[in-house]
Amino acid sequence: MLGTEVSVPVLVAPVGFQTLLHPDGELATARAAMRIGTVMCVSTVSEAAPAEVAAAAPGARLWFQLYCLRDRPLTAALVDQARAAGFEAIVVTVDGPVIGRRERAVRAGFRLPETFRVRATALPGRPRALTAADLAELVDPSLTWREIDRLSSGAGLPLVLKGILTAEDASLACEHGAAAVVVSNHGGRQLDAAPASLDALPEVVAAVDGRIPVLLDGGVRRGADVLVALALGAQAVLVGRPAMWGLADGGEAGVERVLGLLRDELDHALALCGCTAPADATPGLVGEQR
Repeated sequence: MLGTEVSVPVLVAPVGFQTLLHPDGELATARAAMRIGTVMCVSTVSEAAPAEVAAAAPGARLWFQLYCLRDRPLTAALVDQARAAGFEAIVVTVDGPVIGRRERAVRAGFRLPETFRVRATALPGRPRALTAADLAELVDPSLTWREIDRLSSGAGLPLVLKGILTAEDASLACEHGAAAVVVSNHGGRQLDAAPASLDALPEVVAAVDGRIPVLLDGGVRRGADVLVALALGAQAVLVGRPAMWGLADGGEAGVERVLGLLRDELDHALALCGCTAPADATPGLVGEQR
C-alpha cells in the first residue's frame, strides 16, 4: 500500500466516535491493526489526536482521514499534525459536502455525549477542542478540484481520495495528483439511491487503467467479499463496521480477532479458487461483468 507492504489486503476504514464503543477507542483499533500488519485510517472525528494514536501504537501503519474545512488554517493544522505524528497518507473524504439524512438515527434520538470533543482541533490560540457538531458546520460543501490540487502539493504526504463512484471522477483524480482512490458510497449512509461500491468498481478500475491503486469500501463482511473486490480490480478493501463490531465486543482483542478472521477467510477462499496470492484473483472468478 503506497510503497510499503501490508500483511493482508484489508485495511481499517476511518470511523469516528470510537470511544462510544469502547473506552480505548481509536487507540485499541490502532494497536490491533498494527499486530495484524495492516493500515488503520484514523478519522478526523476522533477523540484521540493523531499524536496520541501514534504513541499508543508505535510502528503502526496510519493514514489520516480528512474533511476539508472552510477554516483552511485548521485544515492545514490537521494535516500538519498527521505528518508530524508519522502518518503515511491523507485520505480526503470527497462525498460528504453535507451529512446524509440518517433517518434511523433521527428516529432513535441518537445524540453524541456533550463531553465529546475532537481533540486534534485544540491548537495554540484555539484552546477549546471543537465538538463534532462544530466540526460538521465547518465542512466545506464547495470542495473543488482546485482545493485537491492545493492539498496534493502542500500536504507533504500521498493524497488518497475516498468517495469515488464514477469513471469521470476517477480519471480526474489521477489528473489532479491522487496517489490512490477509494471506491466508496460512505457506507450507504449518504444517499439511498447511490450505487453500491462493488457495482461502481469495474468502471473506476477501467478509467484508472493502472495509473494508481484502486481500493474499495462498503459491504465487506467476509473474506470471500474481499476476494470478489480483488477479482474486480481492487488492490485492497477497507472495513469499518466489522472492525467496530469487534471493538464493541472485545476492545483491542476484538478488532484483532475480526481482522484475523477476514485474513483467514480470504486465504481459504483464494485456495478454493486455485489462487496462490491475492494478485491471482481475476474477473473470471466472479462470472460475466455487468
